[in-house]
Amino acid sequence: MVIEGGAVVTVDDSGSEFTEGHVVVEGDRIVAVGPGSAPPQDGAVRRIDATGCLVTPGLINTHHHLYQWATRGYAADATLFGWLTELYPVWAGIDEEITHAAASAGLARMALSGCTTAADHHYVFPREGGDVFGAVVSAAERIGVRLHAVRGSMDRGQSHGGLPPDSVVEDLDQALAGTQDAIDRFHDPSPGARVQVAVGPCSPFSVSTELMRQAAELARRNGVRLHTHLAETVDEEEQCRAEFGKTPVEYADDLGWLGPDVWLAHTIHLSEQGIARLGETGTGAAHCPSSNGRLGAGTAPVRPLLDAGVPVGLGVDGVASNEAGGLGEEMRQALLTARARYGPQALSVRDALRLATRGGARCLGRDGELGSLEPGKLADIAVWQLNGVDHAGIADPVAALVLGQLPRLERLLRGGEIVVDDGRLMSVPDLTDELTRASTRLREAS
Repeated sequence: MVIEGGAVVTVDDSGSEFTEGHVVVEGDRIVAVGPGSAPPQDGAVRRIDATGCLVTPGLINTHHHLYQWATRGYAADATLFGWLTELYPVWAGIDEEITHAAASAGLARMALSGCTTAADHHYVFPREGGDVFGAVVSAAERIGVRLHAVRGSMDRGQSHGGLPPDSVVEDLDQALAGTQDAIDRFHDPSPGARVQVAVGPCSPFSVSTELMRQAAELARRNGVRLHTHLAETVDEEEQCRAEFGKTPVEYADDLGWLGPDVWLAHTIHLSEQGIARLGETGTGAAHCPSSNGRLGAGTAPVRPLLDAGVPVGLGVDGVASNEAGGLGEEMRQALLTARARYGPQALSVRDALRLATRGGARCLGRDGELGSLEPGKLADIAVWQLNGVDHAGIADPVAALVLGQLPRLERLLRGGEIVVDDGRLMSVPDLTDELTRASTRLREAS
């Protein structure tokens, strides 16, 4: 396959860009990238004309809760703790069917916004819900994107001072056994993997210290990554200090939850020392600007995190707190929130694209395979249409992508296979009715 005729932004270490360039794909890998037309190829070639388009790496979502696609619009004006209090009893009613419908819709929306790899943090396991984790995995297979499936857990229900109802939490042994089972069933450690599993106790206020500690040990025994929410709100900071005498970062550090195999969601309320510690340990951060704004949680210190060497990626987060649900739009949100806090030089348009590509790949431990257009890397590629009225006259294609309305996606490739063609999802034509039924059934049951 040869993609040529459009602008190519590789997001490689040198920042290579071509006003008019080409990308050549063989099998699931990129074999050539360069200026102008592609050199002659041996054998049959499928050519994609990218005239008027921008070609970038596929985007990478580092934090999501796909089951929440069935519960958009709840608690519209609440803080995080108030929002959770209202929604946990609703989420107690999810099952395998609802989760599959919600995850399919969420992954479809992300694919249409340029996303080829998504990390999903699933931590709600109702006792009568069936195989909800497997439902997320099968949804990713259905839509055609890569999935980093984070097997979450909670063992601290309301009867033990937590927020979630006891009906959706597990005990320590159940949580650890369920996590091991998810790794055994779904984790693929091989190059080019479509599905990988990470270990993800939900958060310090819904998980016991022992589960945090033992989950980290389990992850490292299995050679998989670790993920959790951290430093999302002032309430969390106050609770950690009151309960443990430490900041959330200090608490995580004591439990073995910092390191190059860890990425943390939100990381909003951080001290200078906390930022430095994340940088020293190589711990990643999933920045979720729209969700943070929806819940009034605050603005993550993205510029200081980057300056400290922290791997920073972008996250949609669950759409119960970001009803739009697209990843491409988060580039603009990240840029605007960073500049609102730190000034106009805080984040460039290319910085924003890098967060959505290379930064995400670093968080997920896939920088050797994903996040840039380079020979040898997986052919996860987005082709954006820029020749319409929404972007006409914007000379810089990256500025058009990040600052303008999110462009129509002309093509999306995952491992050389077409996921979106001419702006349409290839796998399923429409998921509206399926999602509506799932959302209605959940609402009526709650």
